[in-house]
Amino acid sequence: MRAMVDALLMAMHYEHVATPPVNEMITGLFEIRDPMDYPVLYSAIICNADVFVTGDRDFEDVRLEKPRILSPAEYVRRYLA
Repeated sequence: MRAMVDALLMAMHYEHVATPPVNEMITGLFEIRDPMDYPVLYSAIICNADVFVTGDRDFEDVRLEKPRILSPAEYVRRYLA
């Protein structure tokens, strides 16, 4: 399994993004079921990410133009197939 994950990460372009402190975030940019997930998506927005890949179902109802929120399977289908 680890070899498959390593191969996937080597095949795609990604960046590590630092999440700003909560007191520095702008609130209300989007609604999400679990407020603990807000900083994660907020970080993707402020770094201008094109795609946000997550298996967390709390992101399913979030509607944003950018970043496009995809499950790992959707990402593979769209970009690695």
